[in-house]
Amino acid sequence: MPPSAPRIKTPQQLIAESGADLEGHGLKRTMGLFQLICFGVGAIVGTGIFVGLSDSVAEAGPAVVVSFVLAAITCVFTAFSFAELGSAIPVSGSSYSFAYASLGERAAFLVGWCLLLEYGVSVSAVAVGWSQYLNELLESLTGWQLPAALSAGPGEGGVVNLPAVVVILLAATLLVRGVRESARATAAMAVLKIGILVVFCAIGFSAFQDGHLSPFTGSGAAGITAGASVAFFSYIGFDAITTAGEEVKNPRRNIPIAILVCIGIVTLLYCAVALSAIGAIGPDAVANSPAALSVVVDEVTGSSVGGGIVAFGAVVAIASVVLAVMYGQTRILMSMSRDGLVPRVFERVSPKTSTPVANTWIVAAVFAMPAAFAPLDVVVDLTTIGTLAVMAVVNLAVMVLRRRAPELPRSFRVPLFPLSPVLGIGFCLYLIWGTGWTTWLQFAVFLVAGALLYAVYGRRNSRLAAR
Repeated sequence: MPPSAPRIKTPQQLIAESGADLEGHGLKRTMGLFQLICFGVGAIVGTGIFVGLSDSVAEAGPAVVVSFVLAAITCVFTAFSFAELGSAIPVSGSSYSFAYASLGERAAFLVGWCLLLEYGVSVSAVAVGWSQYLNELLESLTGWQLPAALSAGPGEGGVVNLPAVVVILLAATLLVRGVRESARATAAMAVLKIGILVVFCAIGFSAFQDGHLSPFTGSGAAGITAGASVAFFSYIGFDAITTAGEEVKNPRRNIPIAILVCIGIVTLLYCAVALSAIGAIGPDAVANSPAALSVVVDEVTGSSVGGGIVAFGAVVAIASVVLAVMYGQTRILMSMSRDGLVPRVFERVSPKTSTPVANTWIVAAVFAMPAAFAPLDVVVDLTTIGTLAVMAVVNLAVMVLRRRAPELPRSFRVPLFPLSPVLGIGFCLYLIWGTGWTTWLQFAVFLVAGALLYAVYGRRNSRLAAR
């Protein structure tokens, strides 16, 4: 390959090297469609609605419902692209592999670099949220909480956030046991938390007051856009479905279905929860309550029992997000390791459990450190812009591959092509604009660091270049 030629892997190469149409790289196909949908719901529904609702309402007020819809529209257009590429290239690498097949190795590495940030901050932030709700649940059940020194990091008046570390280690333990066990646990937790949120909506709507929705758009279009950028963090995780490409049965059919069903379920659920919460206690009360759902149930029912049930639902919901997102991260690292772009330890699969054991424990250790000690709110916007950039790349990849590989089998095709991926890119850029120039600067520095890492390690160790 001439030095100036772009390093691009064809979809056929990616599929052949992963064995994705057979058993995969030591992985086994044990996940059915229902489990895959639950896995997607498990990756999305968690901190964003149980903890992050107050932040979204603080930005947009009652119009947060519009913010959720705007964030969902951005996700839907991108979900179409993920669905097409997931059906055409059913491998574990997700958007990293899609970029490799369309834009080349350098772009793929930077996509993987952004995914490390997205998944890492997501898991760490979610684990911190889990710790908060665990304390609330303990207080509801026993009247006792963990001391602040052991339930918060140094930036929040504590020493170490021990519960956040524990939930990450528990998720890692389940993941190394096997994907079948992880999928069953995720499915059970997804069904439970959806049930609890449906009950919450029934309670909230029973005390609904129209006056709480006025003025509906008090913060104007700017507030809705800012709310959508915050709400978008709530949707991060649906792309994790495509990381199961080598462990799901009939991936060409099931991956597109699971992606679209998950986005529909989550959007309806988020809008209903936000509307019922605001209608019950008003936007100001929701915005000032980090545990708004528990506050709503307590006020409407006049009992702390309901709030305890919501706290239990949050503990389950957030634990399932940790499990699903950690799963996705390990599979992306495994794909990058196969290509030589990260050390080979990440691609090793245990013959006993058919899982990347060393990979999983390394990821758990790395994610546990910021969850235990670091303030994560300062990088949430950076995570959002990185995720939006990845989604824009996936939309672009669909258009490139339609031109470069028109004969590639696709069980799902993006509707209204090429308008749909173009709109997906447009919405991503619109939300990126809403994050502000300081976040753009942080992201530029982050990309430069990734480009240097690729030049120093990835480019030199690339197996594609060696061939």
